[in-house]
Amino acid sequence: MVTSVSSTPTSTSTTSTNSQDALNQLSGNFSTFLTLLTTQLKNQDPTSPMDSNTFTQQLVMYSQVEQQINTNDNLKTLISQGTTNAAAMAATYLGKKVSVTNGNGSLTNGSAAWTYNLNAASATTQLAITDANGNTVFTTSGETTAGDHSFTWDGKDINGNQLADGTYKLTVTAADSASNKITSSVASAGTVGQIDMTSGTPKLVVGNMELGLGDIAALGN
Repeated sequence: MVTSVSSTPTSTSTTSTNSQDALNQLSGNFSTFLTLLTTQLKNQDPTSPMDSNTFTQQLVMYSQVEQQINTNDNLKTLISQGTTNAAAMAATYLGKKVSVTNGNGSLTNGSAAWTYNLNAASATTQLAITDANGNTVFTTSGETTAGDHSFTWDGKDINGNQLADGTYKLTVTAADSASNKITSSVASAGTVGQIDMTSGTPKLVVGNMELGLGDIAALGN
């Protein structure tokens, strides 16, 4: 079942308000500066006139600050537009089956599944599952023949304790009889059920696993 996009309001209006407040404050300070400058010029000692370099430098400083405020405002607008475009692109993944090859898989209702490939036959193959903190929670022996293999995990750790649903990573380590490393790859697949925008960057939610758009290796119906 496809669920709706989860998001929080963007900060575009807040950004514009903050930038306008900064410009208003700068304008007020600049008006005060001009008033003081005019007063000083009117009352300066003709025999010892003010150094024009001083207030020229201050005028340049005000101009630079104004340019920086406008630059920051424009940059934030571009970032906001980029986030909106990324969210629209992410929404096209809803209901689609995706494959990832970073080793991550979703443990949902006590079950997680991966496929792994051995480039050549091995003498030993070790499968290790780690949690989100990088801790190894389960290990077992894997297949030794070359080609694709499937592995399903029941979510129990080394001591037989049922672990919480979430994202786990499968790592495959294979070697031949001479202890030479055998090239392997790991993949998992699932259906995108939701787009999470709470962090500002769109994340595809597959089961209990969140994926960035860059994590997707393949897309299907």
